[in-house]
Amino acid sequence: MNSSTAVEHGFDPERLARVGRRIEADIAAGKYHGAALCVGRHGRLILKTLHGHADRAAGRRLAEDDVFVSFSIGKQFTNALVLNRIERGDLHLHMQVGEVIPEFRSRGKRQMTLVQLLTHTSGIMSAIPPVPADVLTNIEKLTAYIAAQRPETMPGERVNYSIIAAHAVLAELVRRVDGGRRTFTQIVAQDLFEPLGMRDTTLGPRRDLLERLCPVVTCYSEPGMFAPEEVAGVGQVVAMEGAEIPAGGYLTTIGDLQRFVQMLANGGELDGVRILSPRTLEYCAQNFTGDRPNGIFDYAKDTRGWEPWPASIGIGFFVRGTGIQPGPMSNFSSPRTFCGWGAGSTCFWIDPEAQLSFAFLSTGLMEESHHVERLQRIADLVVTSLVD
Repeated sequence: MNSSTAVEHGFDPERLARVGRRIEADIAAGKYHGAALCVGRHGRLILKTLHGHADRAAGRRLAEDDVFVSFSIGKQFTNALVLNRIERGDLHLHMQVGEVIPEFRSRGKRQMTLVQLLTHTSGIMSAIPPVPADVLTNIEKLTAYIAAQRPETMPGERVNYSIIAAHAVLAELVRRVDGGRRTFTQIVAQDLFEPLGMRDTTLGPRRDLLERLCPVVTCYSEPGMFAPEEVAGVGQVVAMEGAEIPAGGYLTTIGDLQRFVQMLANGGELDGVRILSPRTLEYCAQNFTGDRPNGIFDYAKDTRGWEPWPASIGIGFFVRGTGIQPGPMSNFSSPRTFCGWGAGSTCFWIDPEAQLSFAFLSTGLMEESHHVERLQRIADLVVTSLVD
């Protein structure tokens, strides 16, 4: 951290230093193994810090170019591409999925819309689909499987986060309107990562990235959203040759994630490359699910004693909203703060009012509700280090 730069952009450097000390204390307590964090404001990088291990068992300290599995912040990579295709006129929010994928015109899915997939209100399968790995990692095969299933609830009826299924369908929509000439991996690389200079980000494996990959291991054994053994197997699946899991199977670095986050913070543009319109982001970063809770967190009432709270999902992003509640963003952030976060390990958020951004990747996965608490506490420290 450059103290003069921090002061220039409204931070109290001593308060901001609390962030690193909190992370170090949590790692020392065995809550997780390592973390990489970037904080930006007014388009400037204010803080970039590394803590702990990339691979604790091997004694490998975390390095700036280490590679992480994205988990569900990868959904926002996919969502950004979907929104880009809406801006091109290839898709539109209210369109029925069956307009592009005819297999979705039957078995209770005919009225399922694109915006419902983006807001987790489509009724599509919430849990990880019970299919072989060669289907789970293949967008076309998984979409065909999902098309053959009835929705869990009627489209629009309930908010229930879809871990993998919805984003396989979103990726297939993009692939089909693209003309079917490119794989989704090629599309997202050529139309998103390369223009943004995200050179160390890919969907699925890439040999040079696998050499720097942080292993997926857990730091918990208690019950939660995912059993520890389920999470630990993710790294192996993502590293399969040709794997495409657009809900979270990306590989990325803290530097690349910061570039993506800065693009969003800049209103959809970075270094002269525009991916999205500011109007798109302003519209999408508001609560489209009202007071309805997110069904995937029903388990937290028993395991943590938490009462249900509003899902606050925008179009492709989670939104801070109002009120005091669990979540990966600070309760002190502005209501229009929006984010993405991934299972036990990853997060980013942007506060447009404060012109503040946050990008976080970690090793040694936490149970999901504890991950949410960890993120909120770190976010509180970042936000309350602002004194202007």
